[in-house]
Amino acid sequence: IKYINFAIAIALVVLLGCVYWFAWRPLSGTSGSVAAPVSAPATITRDALGVPHISAASELDALFLQGFATAQDRLWQMDVVRRLAAGELAEVIGPGALPSDQEARRLRMRRVAESHYRSMSPGDRAILSAYARGVNFFIESHRGRLPLEFSLLGYEPRPWSVVDSVLVSLQLGSILSKTWLTELQKEDMLKGGDTAKVAALFPVRAGFEFSPGSNAWAVSGARTASGRALLAGDPHLEFSLPSVWYMVHLRAPGLNVTGVTLAGLPGVIIGHNERIAWSITNLHFDVQDFYIEKLDPVTGRYQFKGMTEQARPEREIIAVKGGKPVQLVTWVTRHGPVFIAEGGRFLALRWLLAEPGGFTYPILDINRSRNWSEFRAALVRFLGPGSNFIYADADGHIGYQAAGKFPIRTDYDGDVPVDGSSGKFEWQGLVPFEQLPTAFNPPSGTIISANQNPFPEGFPFRIGGGFSSPYRADQIRARLSSRKGWRSEDMLRLQTDVYSAFHRFLASQIVTAYDRQRAKVSSMGASISLVRSWDGQMRKGSAAAMIVELSSEHLRRAIANRASPGKGLIYTSQMAPAVIERLLRDRPKDWFADWDQVLLQNLTDAVEEGQRLQGPDVTRWDYGRYNQLGLVNPIIGRLPFAGKYFNIGPEPMSGAGTTVQQVRLSPRVGPSMRMIVDFSDLDRSLQNLTLGESGQVLSRHYKDQWSVYMKGRSFPMQFRNIEAKEVLTFNPTRE
Repeated sequence: IKYINFAIAIALVVLLGCVYWFAWRPLSGTSGSVAAPVSAPATITRDALGVPHISAASELDALFLQGFATAQDRLWQMDVVRRLAAGELAEVIGPGALPSDQEARRLRMRRVAESHYRSMSPGDRAILSAYARGVNFFIESHRGRLPLEFSLLGYEPRPWSVVDSVLVSLQLGSILSKTWLTELQKEDMLKGGDTAKVAALFPVRAGFEFSPGSNAWAVSGARTASGRALLAGDPHLEFSLPSVWYMVHLRAPGLNVTGVTLAGLPGVIIGHNERIAWSITNLHFDVQDFYIEKLDPVTGRYQFKGMTEQARPEREIIAVKGGKPVQLVTWVTRHGPVFIAEGGRFLALRWLLAEPGGFTYPILDINRSRNWSEFRAALVRFLGPGSNFIYADADGHIGYQAAGKFPIRTDYDGDVPVDGSSGKFEWQGLVPFEQLPTAFNPPSGTIISANQNPFPEGFPFRIGGGFSSPYRADQIRARLSSRKGWRSEDMLRLQTDVYSAFHRFLASQIVTAYDRQRAKVSSMGASISLVRSWDGQMRKGSAAAMIVELSSEHLRRAIANRASPGKGLIYTSQMAPAVIERLLRDRPKDWFADWDQVLLQNLTDAVEEGQRLQGPDVTRWDYGRYNQLGLVNPIIGRLPFAGKYFNIGPEPMSGAGTTVQQVRLSPRVGPSMRMIVDFSDLDRSLQNLTLGESGQVLSRHYKDQWSVYMKGRSFPMQFRNIEAKEVLTFNPTRE
C-alpha cells in the first residue's frame, strides 16, 4: 500500500507538473514590462474581461501590439484558420482533414492570397505587415511556452505573414459567399422537377420587404430617451470555440477605436470610435458562378466562343500527418479552377474575391472616419464579402450603405451552372458603388438590416443571392416603431427577442385546418390544444414551439417534393419560410388540391417524429432539448476524462431561424457577439462575446462570458474610463 500510494503521489506530481509546464506557463506575460521593436513606450492594459486596450505612439506600433495581444490569446485559432484556408490542416491533424484541404486547394486560396499580396497597395501592406510583426514577436519570445494544442500535436507554428492575414479574410469571404452550393441545389431540383414550381422556391425577394432593409439597426435621437443615437449589432455566424470575434481597443495619434475583429486581422471590423459607430450584416449578393466547361481532362484544352483554349494545370502536394502525401491536379480555365469534375462534366468556379488585383484593406480607413462622408469614402474600397453597413454618429445621424464588389450579369441570373463555352454568360464589369442601396437620416428615425434583400424594385442591375426571409427585419421594425424613449438596455432585450411571426402564422393555419376537419384527426387534440394557446415565442421549455417547428420542417419538405419529387431533403433556402407563407395564403390548386389535409398530414408526421425524439406525451416536450447547442474544443475537448470540462453544452437554446435571436442548428448559427453603442455616454455602451477573449483552456477568460451571453445580459464597453487589471509595458529595444 505504501508503494502504491507513493506511485500515485509521483503520478500526481508529474501530472500537475505537465499541466503547469504545457498549459499554465503559456498564460504568463500580461503584466510587467518587455523590450520590443516599438518606436516609443506603449502599453497593453487588460480589463476584467481580458480585453486589451492598446496605447501606442504611432498607428503602426498599435497594430504591432494588436498582433502581439491577439497571439497571446488566440494563436492556436489563428494557425488553424490560416491552415483551413490554405488547405494545410491535414499536415498537423491527419487524414480526417483531407477533404477540407482538397476543397481549399481546388479553390486556390493560398495562390489567390499570394496574388493579392503582390498587387496590394503599399499602405495596406504596411498595416498588415505591422500586425504580422507583432504576432511573430510573440511567437519568437514564447518559444517553448506556446498554447497547449501545439504541444499535443507536436509542432510549432511558422511565422505569421501578410499572406496569412489575407487568407483569414478570404476564409470569411468563402463562408459568407458560398452560393455555389445553392446553384447545385437548384440545378438538382430542376432535374425531373416542375420548372415554375422550383423557381418559386428560390425567390430573391419575398414581396413584402421594406427598404432599405446577422442583425444591425440604428435609432436616431428622436426615438431615444437621451436624444442621442443608438446603434445595435449582433452578427449571426456559426458558433465556434473559441469565439469567432476578438475584442480590442486601439489608441494612437489619430486613432481611438474599439470593438471586435477576427483573430488574424488588424484594426476593428465592427465597433465605434469617438465620433461614429457601425455594424455589419451579410448582404448575400451572389458573387460566384459555375461554368460548365467543354474540357479535355487529359490535355486541358477547352472551348470558348468556338476557339480552343488551354487550361493551366496547377499541381498541389498535400502533406498528411501519419500518411502519404496526396497529389492534386486542378485545371484552371479563364473562368477559374475546375472545382467539380464528375460524370464527364467539368464545372469551373468564378469567384469575385479571387479575381486578380482586387484586394484592398480599408478597415483602418473606417476606423479613422469621423462622419458619414468619410465613412462612405472608406467603403468605396471595400472588396467584400458583400455587406450591409449600419451607421450612427455623435451628431445624431444614422445611415445605411451596401458595400462590396458585385458582378454585372446581363442575360442570366447566375442561379444555376451555365455554359462556359458559349461566351454568353460573362460578367460585364462591376456594379458602381454610387448605385448601391444607401440611406441617410430616413424620416422613420430607424434603419434595420437582417440579411433581407435591400435592393429596390427597378434596380438597374440583375439581383441574385441567398437573401433571408424578412421576418427578423419586420419584427425589429415593429418593435422599434412601437414607441420612443429607447435605451441601451432595451436594445439588448430586442436582440434576444424570440418571437417568430412565421411560426405563429403557421400555428394559426394548423389550428384552422384542424377545426375544419376535426373529425378526421381527433387524435391530434392534445397537440392542437398546445398550439392553439401558443404565443409564437420560440422559447426553450415550450412544447408548442417544438410541435410547430417540426411541422414547418415537414411542410417545407412536402412543398419541395411537390416541386421536385424526391428532392425535399435538399431544399434549405433561407427564403423557405416566406415561400411557405405565400403558398399558404394563396393556396394554389396546382400545388395541392387540399391544403388543410396537407397541413394536418404534416402535423401528424411531426408529432410522430417528436414522439420518437421525446416520448409519447406531447405536453412534456421541450423545444430546448430539440434545439440544443454543443461546442467541443477541437483538440483539448477530445482528451479522455478531462476534455469534457473544456467543452460547452449540450445547452438548450431559445430562438429559431426566423426570430431576432436567430438560432439555427444546421449549420449551428447564432448571435456571434452583441454590441450596443450609446452616444449619450460611450462608456455605457455594451458588448459581449459568446465565450471569452482567450482560446487557452486554463485562462480565466476562456469562457467567462458564456453564462452572461446565455442570460441575454452584457458588459460595459470600456472606452474612456478603463478599469485596469493588468498592464504590460513595451519599451523600445535598444540598439
